[in-house]
Order: sequence, then structure tokens, then C-alpha cells
Amino acid sequence: MRNGFRRVNCIFHFVGGLLDILGVILLVPLIPVLIYWGQRGDGWLSATAFALSATISFSLGLALRRKFKPQTLDTTGSMLMCALGWLLASAMGALPLVIALGSNCLDAYFEAMSGFTTTGITILSGLDEMPRSILFWRALTQWVGGIGILSFFLLIISQGGGAHHMFGAESHKISSGRPAPGLFNTLRILWAIYAVFTALAALILVIEKMPVFDAVCHALTTLSTGGFSPHDSSIAFYRLTNHPNYRLIEYTLVFFMMLGGINFLVHYRVLTGDFRALWDNIEIRYWWRFLAAFTAIILAEHLYKTGAFGALFTRGIPVRLSDFEQSLRNSIFQVVSIITSTGFATEGIGSDFFGAMAKQLFLVMMVVGGCVGSTSGGFKVLRVAILNRLMFRELFKLRTSDKASAALIIDKRTIPQDEIHRVSALFFTWIVLVLLGGVVTALFSSQGPLQSISGMFSAVGNIGPCYISAADMISIHPIVKITYILGMLAGRLEVLPVLLLFSRKAWR
Repeated sequence: MRNGFRRVNCIFHFVGGLLDILGVILLVPLIPVLIYWGQRGDGWLSATAFALSATISFSLGLALRRKFKPQTLDTTGSMLMCALGWLLASAMGALPLVIALGSNCLDAYFEAMSGFTTTGITILSGLDEMPRSILFWRALTQWVGGIGILSFFLLIISQGGGAHHMFGAESHKISSGRPAPGLFNTLRILWAIYAVFTALAALILVIEKMPVFDAVCHALTTLSTGGFSPHDSSIAFYRLTNHPNYRLIEYTLVFFMMLGGINFLVHYRVLTGDFRALWDNIEIRYWWRFLAAFTAIILAEHLYKTGAFGALFTRGIPVRLSDFEQSLRNSIFQVVSIITSTGFATEGIGSDFFGAMAKQLFLVMMVVGGCVGSTSGGFKVLRVAILNRLMFRELFKLRTSDKASAALIIDKRTIPQDEIHRVSALFFTWIVLVLLGGVVTALFSSQGPLQSISGMFSAVGNIGPCYISAADMISIHPIVKITYILGMLAGRLEVLPVLLLFSRKAWR
């Protein structure tokens, strides 16, 4: 290949490595195929779907690795590889849905992209009767995408000397601080924490008498803050079917969603005995404050909707303890599910005044998201804190002198101007993408303004739930689906890598 396109040569080589690894991962759902053989459609068709998909992925990856030779990757090349890797991984991940379910290619690709980006928007229905191998694959795509699918082949890319660049391209999932010297030691520790938390979540759910299959699927999608559930009614399924421990199940999922929404380096510090990590930096303090404030407002909405306020003022006594517990539990669950971008649902939002207010507040939560270094989507709490401090700095300069020099200091560290510019540019691009997606949705569907905006909010924030009904999302115009696919990818990779895909100079 010509010297001007050496970057392409290198990118396709390493993407081939990703497809090889994905080919192996595609064989894992054969386990539930064998376990549930002959039940709910699992059998030769589903086994063929995963075996054939694995073969295609592995063969294509091998062909790319043989055709293109590895070289050192720079930052631009790493970002391009991240974006291209996710696009091709989603294509391979969609194949089982096309073969086993007969889904059209666009819907299957949408579902796979939603899985790998841990967004959780689904356009599949009839989940309760779907083959368990497919349900397991949906959950597995989110678990793999949680910390970063591309970290699976860092060992391969390190041969080309570009591992540190790719690590940077995925920096919104793993912050610059490292618990141990060396990139691979860091990843080993973080993946160990991730795996242990997942196993612990599954074990607790089984103890709470959730079926083993459901427990595994929910554990995979809770730690990854993805939100795919094996039931159409999501977590509400256990309440609606009168599961004896549905309250405990909801509290358990809240706890592990919160773990997924917190920087995994905080988990490492806590596990090594440094409990100050739960309050000693600005991001984690903002995180707790956001959770408390949002929960208080949504709780007020629940109490108003259940008539608790009326009981308080007319009878002089609060609502019954059981009613208050239900309102508190639902409020906490909704807030944690939205702000961590998990998207599990226990019930809807009311249509009264407080319900309408909650809908607006949920959009704010979608923007805020989780912590940097977590598996959550959104703009990230740390960046919100930086923008907030930036606003107060500008107010300070106006009150004193426009010539005053006021550095932006976060956690006793001066934030470089380049980082401030990057955060500001990212926020601007975020808003532009949401508005553009809202316009496209409004033009090509019958959705109202709030529903149209919420759909793209959900995609870019990698959230999942929005104010477009599941039935409408399934039948929405293909152009809107393509827009959301790009939005999910942009949100996952923080916009820049996706924009680089459309720059010819970036590929040279």
C-alpha cells in the first residue's frame, strides 16, 4: 500500500485481531444453546447462527491480519480503529439475530450496536418467548462493551507499539490514573474487579430466588450499565408476577448499578482499604449530591402521585410506611437507572405536574451520566463539575477585573486550557448532535418535540429509555434508526473518533 495510506494498513490489521477475538466470543452462547436445547426455539438453528457467525468473524479477521501488516499507531489511527472496530464488531454481532430470528439487517445491526455501546435501546419484542441463547448474547454484548471491547486485544495491538494510544482513545472508560504501573497491570486489575462484581451480582440474585438464567443476564447488564433484560417488562416483570423477593431484587440492582456508575479506580482504592476515595475528589462528591437531589425530587413526584401529601395535610400524619418505602424504592431505582445509563424500568412516569417535571429532570440526568472511568454513558459528572467551576471562575473575573488571572483548579490540580477547551467543545458537539437527531426524528416520524429530543438524548448518552414507546421505536423510520446508530457510537467513543471517520486526511 502507498506510503500515504500506511495508517489504513495498520488499522485494518488490528481490526482483524478484534474480529478474531470476537469470533471466539460468539461461541460462548453455544453454552445456553446446549443447556436449553429444544426449549423456546433453541436448537440447530440457533447453534448454526452462532457457529456460522463465529466462523465468518474469525475468517474475516484472519484475512485482514494476513493482508495488512502491523505498524505503530498514532492517536488519530487509534481513534479510527476504535470507531471502525465498533462498526465491524456490531456487524458481526448482528449476524446471529439475522440468522436465528430472521430480523432485517438494519434492525439487527441497531440491536447489536445498542448492545456493544451499552445503550440498551431495543427494537426487539417478544423477549419472554425468545431463544435464551439470543437473550444471553444480547446481555453478553453489553458486558463485553462495558469497560471496552477493544481492551480485549490490547495484547495484539501492543505488537505495533500503539497500545498507549488506543488506551487514550478509550480514556472515558478508564481514566488517566492507574492503580498499578503498566497498562496491562491496570487492565488486569480493572477487569478482575469487573468480573468479581458481576459474579457477586449473579450470586446474590440467585440467592434472592431469581432464576439462574435471569440472574446471569441481569448481572451482565447491570455492571455494564447496559439495561438489556430477558423480559419485555424489564425489572417490573418480578413485581407483576408477584415474585416474593422483588423488593430485594430491585435494591440489589440499584446497588450494582451504582457500582457500575462509579469510577472503577475508586473501587480499587476502596478494596485496598482507602475509604477516603468515596468522598475525597470533586467528581465523587458531585455524584453523591446529584443522586440525593434527583432522588428527593422524584420522591416528591411519587408521593404527590400516591396522595401522600394530601394525607399529610388533611390527616396530619404521613403516608403508611409501606407506601413510603415503595415510593422511595421506585424513586431511587429510577434515578440510579437513568443517571448510570442502565435503563432498567420498574414503572412509568406520571402525567401530572410532578410527572411532567420528572420527565424534564430525566433529560438532565441523561446529560450528566456517570463518573469518568465507569461503565456509564452520559457527558460525565467530572466534566459537569469542570463546566460548573468554569462558570463561577468567569463570574469571579467579572466581579474583580477582566484582567484577573484565575486558574481553574480541581482537586488541587490546575486544569490545562487544552482540557477546558476539549470539555467545552465536547459539550457543544453533544448538544448539536442531540438537536440534529431530534430534528431528524421529528421529520421522519410522528413523534412530538419532547419525544424526538429524548430519543437522540438516549442514543448519544448511551442511556436506553426514552419517551418514544417500544412499539414506535420498532417501527420508526430507517433514517431515524441510522441516526441513532451513529449517535450511540458517537456517545460511546465521545464524538471525535466518529467525526474522524469522515475525514479523508485522517486516513492517510
